[in-house]
This record gives sequence, C-alpha cells and structure tokens, in this order.
Amino acid sequence: MPRSVLTASDLDGIPNGGEVCIPPGTLVTPLAREEAERRGISIRLAEPEGVAGPQARVVAIGADHAGFELKQYLLGLLRDAGYSVLDLGTHSAEPVDYPDTAEAVARAVVRGEAWRGIVIDGVGIGSSIAANKLPGARAALCYDRITARNSREHNDANILALGARLISRELAREIVAVWLETPFAGGRHQRRVEKIRAIELRALEHR
Repeated sequence: MPRSVLTASDLDGIPNGGEVCIPPGTLVTPLAREEAERRGISIRLAEPEGVAGPQARVVAIGADHAGFELKQYLLGLLRDAGYSVLDLGTHSAEPVDYPDTAEAVARAVVRGEAWRGIVIDGVGIGSSIAANKLPGARAALCYDRITARNSREHNDANILALGARLISRELAREIVAVWLETPFAGGRHQRRVEKIRAIELRALEHR
C-alpha cells in the first residue's frame, strides 16, 4: 500500500499558527516542512488506529549535560515500554547549551517527526522556555504526578520538561509514565488550547 504524502499545497487551507494531523508513516515533503515552519503550522501525528499500547509512537528526547544521565536512564525505560525513541542528544556529559537540544526536540514534535517530546536540563525552566518559542510546541515543566497529569488533561502538552537536579530517577520515571499515558480531556480545555494557538497566530501575523 502506498504511503500518504503531505505536500505544501495540502497546507493551503490551514490557517497560520494552525495544526494539521497526519497518520503515522506519512511522508512530509521538504517544501511542506518549510511552508509549515514559515507559517507556524504544527504537524501532529495522529494516534495509530487499533494500537492500545505505545507501539509506533515516537518520543523525541534531548538533554543538556546536566540532564544527560537522566536522559540515558529514561531512554532505557522508554524502549523497554515499547516506545520508539528519537535521541537528539547530548551524547556525553560535556557542557552544551540547553536551547540547542530543546529546539531540536520541539522541532521534531511540531514537524510531526515525533508524537511527544521530553527535554531535560538542571532545573527544566530553560529548556521549557526554549521549546515554547516554536509555534505549536506546548512544553510543560512537571515535577510530580499531579502536574504531569494536569499538563496533559488540561493543556494537551506535547513536550515534557524535567529538572534533573530537582527530582529523583524514580520520580522522573513516574512523571514520564503518567504524562505519556494521560490523554487530553478536551471539552472546555479544547477551547483554551485553541486560544493559545490563536495567540501564536496573532504573533505570527505581526512579524
């Protein structure tokens, strides 16, 4: 069966700052990616049909040097749970700049290359700020199970930010599990997320 293809012309009916949902396995042309970035359109992977578990769901993960060890720990947990993992660095404990890895993860998510993203640094604040500069990225800094669940149910967060120096490995494991398994509640929260997208649209229009 031929794979679906998303072309630049397919984005003609999508408003600036909007979102397009594509099925897993869809090929996105380079021109479509450029057009989506230029107009702030988020490309989101649809939930795989008939898949109850994490199979076919790609999680992009990136960390600076402060989050490197926690990233390596989470990589193993994610793979053991059946997720496909896109490791965007860093690949050692040598000092690097968190905006670079946060941007890489956010781009993978908004381009539709990853279903969800995880960014890690010492405290998590810097990476969440950097990731949220990309239209379509909704990064949430979570520090317990409650914030993890709330960020998914209420805000449809697509990127999880963690502070490696603030939480234990066990707590990080619990946060990630809750965050990945919690669906967006929709309803009144959908209206509020749409207002966030509208803010992005207005900002893009006034560039």
